[in-house]
Amino acid sequence: MPTEPKEVTQRLNEGLLGTWYVVAKSADVKQDQPVAVRVLSRDLVLWRGADGKVRAAADFCPHRAARLSLGRIVGNALSCRYHGVTIDGTGTIVRVPGMAQCALEGRRAVEAFTVEEVADGVFVYFPSAQAPAAPPLALPKELTDASFARFLCMAPWACNHRYVLDNLADPMHGIFLHSDTFTLGRGVEQDTVEIKDTAAGFVVKRVAQQQVNFDWAELIVTDCMLYGRVLIPYPPAAGPGGPMFVITFVTPVDESNCRIFFWRTRAALTTLERETWRFLFRARLETRHWRVLEQDREMLEHMPPDAYQREMLYQHDIGVTRLRRIMRRKAEAQIKAEADVQPQRHAG
Repeated sequence: MPTEPKEVTQRLNEGLLGTWYVVAKSADVKQDQPVAVRVLSRDLVLWRGADGKVRAAADFCPHRAARLSLGRIVGNALSCRYHGVTIDGTGTIVRVPGMAQCALEGRRAVEAFTVEEVADGVFVYFPSAQAPAAPPLALPKELTDASFARFLCMAPWACNHRYVLDNLADPMHGIFLHSDTFTLGRGVEQDTVEIKDTAAGFVVKRVAQQQVNFDWAELIVTDCMLYGRVLIPYPPAAGPGGPMFVITFVTPVDESNCRIFFWRTRAALTTLERETWRFLFRARLETRHWRVLEQDREMLEHMPPDAYQREMLYQHDIGVTRLRRIMRRKAEAQIKAEADVQPQRHAG
């Protein structure tokens, strides 16, 4: 891999900005207790207000920097348990109970983030110098169309998120790493890989193997979003609906850890068909899917931190190199935009 500037490597390892990330499952954010999450090497607090909406802010109190995630939810606001200083969803101090007419009230003192809750997932936008305002959250039909059966799972992996994204862009590893699982061992070992550009990213697919399993993967790489889409063919015995699509978001925690949020989805025309497939998957197929994921996790977690400096790539890796090139350009553009903003701030 070509040597890249240190600041670019750090940005890529920590996570690109100007991007929507999944930070939690909806079920994990209840109305009685705030939740601490770590994303992009930042500590955030999530809380669900009395109106049912989830809010997100930096996890520190502007008074003495105590953890707001240890605080109390008061209506739609969040109160620090240490001295009661209370912020709203914009990060503005709305109450300092220990002093009447305190000068801190009304000050926007904590970074707050735009939040969207869709398909049982909590999405948070991390602004960049290029795109400080959150763009619309555009998700695939598998997560928004009511005719799809779906359920969200999460798994923590002790590796850099870039390794997981590379794994998604590599359809050839399945026949080797997963050769002893369900249908992934039924393909051919020798093949070539090709790339097809799409409106929102690209598809990397095997040429000789089709309709077996993990024959192709789509990487959606837009200005504000990055996720993978994989098709898993199923025989009629696997229940109603078409093939299963797995929609995968990879969220950086820090340079050594990430969380995988993935939706298993399947088109089904009726409520009965959707529930039948969900039951069948939970009862018979889920353990097989987790076994495949565990093989990926074990392999990636044991890769060295400097794996990119040791590798020798070949034709099968064209999806990996395409994705890395796109991400590197994004990181370079973000860093340049930040550098351009600094002189303007000093001049002002």
